[in-house]
Amino acid sequence: MDRAAPVLDDVVRAVARTGFRAHGLHVLVGDDTAEHHWSADVRRDVHSVAKGVVVLAVGTAADDGLLALDESVGTLLPDVVLGPGVRDVTLRHLLTMTSGIDMPWSPTQTTDWPDLAREFLGRPTVGRSFRYANASTYTAARALAARVGDVGAYAQDRIFTPLGIDDVRWDRCPLGHVVAGGGLWLRTAEVARIGRLLRDRGAADGRQLVPAAVVDAMHTDWVAAGSSPSYDRYALAGWGGPGRTWRLHGAYGQLVLLDPVADAVVTLTADDHERADATAAAVAEVLAGSS
Repeated sequence: MDRAAPVLDDVVRAVARTGFRAHGLHVLVGDDTAEHHWSADVRRDVHSVAKGVVVLAVGTAADDGLLALDESVGTLLPDVVLGPGVRDVTLRHLLTMTSGIDMPWSPTQTTDWPDLAREFLGRPTVGRSFRYANASTYTAARALAARVGDVGAYAQDRIFTPLGIDDVRWDRCPLGHVVAGGGLWLRTAEVARIGRLLRDRGAADGRQLVPAAVVDAMHTDWVAAGSSPSYDRYALAGWGGPGRTWRLHGAYGQLVLLDPVADAVVTLTADDHERADATAAAVAEVLAGSS
């Protein structure tokens, strides 16, 4: 029996009920898949889903012995002048948003400063507290680049090409580095392949592309992120909930929801920031009722 089709039908109804402005939907349950599209499945910016890809690339580099998640950022970027307390900030802190460095979001962030990573790391830290910032992931990618070269090329070779995703585009800063916290352009079906890789703990087609422990940490290594039920805990790019799910969540409704109990991944691309949380909750309810 096809287990994906009824879940897809229920999610399509949930999207209609919430009024969510979705572009595409992909459902994976076990080995069964189903898709639905409200618009052409073209490549779009998947926003903070890119943060998850950066984590996967860092995990791969760690497995290669090129760096360590708990390596200090000062070691990875030795020529950067560090702000007060930043000497103790590690790559893991950058990826879990616990550097304690404040950097408010700006749509022109990568051009507001001559070098965003230097500006970010030159600011003081208040210690290990949650400070969500695209600049944090950008800086982590800069640290990764210090060991692997161009991060876009590394991710293409080690993650995207093995997943059958060709010629991936990243937005880049004026210095030529990937924006990393967003600016990754993928189709719904391509995002879904990343979701399957997460569901399968870093394995694809019999190959271990990313260490399973790194994928596990994306939804177990929780830090307190705030009081909002939808955003109260964060790990290595993964948000906890809703319900028993965990998710990658990009702005304007880019969602990769994973339910380990149902062995399911629901991927949505959209242009609707306001209804994303309600839609994610509705999908979680669908998955809870399917198993």
